[in-house]
Amino acid sequence: MNPIQEHRQLLTRRTFLGRSGTGLGLAALSGLLGRAESTPAPTTPTTGAPPRLPGLPHHAPRAKHVIYLFQNGAPTHVDLFDYKPRLQELHGKPVPEGYLGGKRFSTMTGKADGKLLLAPIEPFHRRGQSGAWVSELMPHTAGIADDLCFVKGLHTGSVNHAPGISMLLSGAEIPGRPTLGAWLTYGLGSECENLPAFVVMTSVSKGTSCGQIFYDFYWGSGFLPSRYQGVKFRGGGEPVLYLGDPAGIDRATRRAMLDDLAELNSIKLREHGDPEIATRISQYEMAFRMQASVPELADISGEPKSVLDLYGPSVREQGTFAYNCLMARRLIERGVRTVQVMHAGWDQHNSLTTELYTQCRDTDQPSAGLVADLKQRGLLDETLVVWGGEFGRTPFIQGNLDDRKRWGRDHHPYAFTSWMAGGGVKAGLTYGETDDLGMNVVKDPVHVHDLQATILHLMGVDHERLTYRFQGRDFRLTDIHGEVLKGVIAS
Repeated sequence: MNPIQEHRQLLTRRTFLGRSGTGLGLAALSGLLGRAESTPAPTTPTTGAPPRLPGLPHHAPRAKHVIYLFQNGAPTHVDLFDYKPRLQELHGKPVPEGYLGGKRFSTMTGKADGKLLLAPIEPFHRRGQSGAWVSELMPHTAGIADDLCFVKGLHTGSVNHAPGISMLLSGAEIPGRPTLGAWLTYGLGSECENLPAFVVMTSVSKGTSCGQIFYDFYWGSGFLPSRYQGVKFRGGGEPVLYLGDPAGIDRATRRAMLDDLAELNSIKLREHGDPEIATRISQYEMAFRMQASVPELADISGEPKSVLDLYGPSVREQGTFAYNCLMARRLIERGVRTVQVMHAGWDQHNSLTTELYTQCRDTDQPSAGLVADLKQRGLLDETLVVWGGEFGRTPFIQGNLDDRKRWGRDHHPYAFTSWMAGGGVKAGLTYGETDDLGMNVVKDPVHVHDLQATILHLMGVDHERLTYRFQGRDFRLTDIHGEVLKGVIAS
């Protein structure tokens, strides 16, 4: 899309002539159009739901919704899903020469030469008919192994958390680019007029000492208009502030106030063409509708006990990962396109034998329960569920091998594992392979841009064609990279 052309279409003949009748008018118009290069013209502002772009989807979508179960802090692939018997054999021995090859690790590790290898802290077993390797730390995920597609060849260039998360969610380490959910909302619009198209929920395990900060740019719209950014639901109290009208204001009065306000804002929109005015109009409208839709969404009293039991004992506690997973299912049932469920605490530099157990306990059953719940409702085929973090953890130890309570693993961008379910991916597949220590990818490498391209493809979007012109350049989620992983897509 070209925002300059869109802006010109917004100008009426009378406005154009009025502004271009003098030299000053021409200069003003030139300046206005120049500024408009960095922003698109507003879409129809009378509804809270963004429309889709013309020509999208580019092809028949396999999925209508994405639920991203993002594990902030980087889960340890070699302890959860990427079984390496040789790690057990070489436990306590230095990393063999040839595996490190000038690799860059975090400043906590520095030079990795001489680091001691650390075996998985719990046993692995083959699971289901697919025979996927899953640790005993994840018994519920093991129970749905045949529904999952494990992607074991992931790698990235980011060695620290915030840049790594930004890279995975927005395609760039530096904040300021639109995130996955913002791109999907911009391109595909919304199927729901009563809830945002892109919703974010966050959680942290109780008592954790290694939680990550949730920065707003993890769900930001970047240089897209702000109507496309994610709407964060709170973990306590009302999910969204100010759901109730002030005392003495009934719904009819509020409706009339918003109609008058929208009319005034529309006048300014026609005069200035600022897309943020359109955003303001649409967000006022969405807020009005959410006053009715959010309380109904958050009321889980009608959920059967059998369903609640799928998600685990903390599902009734607002703000937990289990509760957020249930909310994710309820959101996509109501037409929300992208739900980003983020859980922090996986950064086990010195707490692998303590807090990793907590993280798995708090996230394993809800993640598996969500997949099972979607499947039994017939929603899994149209919903892509993605589980994973920003990178993996080192096969070698961080800390003293003789002090088991303080074992840890450092950041590892060269190989890590995610899994996907539903939404047109092959079930019961393990895609990609690392070496015998889980250090490097040796088969079917998957850069994070490839993962992004594949998610967009499953949603009916060609990642090379969904672009936005900003500062003289056409940007896209995958930057100038990315290949669709055809090997993970079901026929």
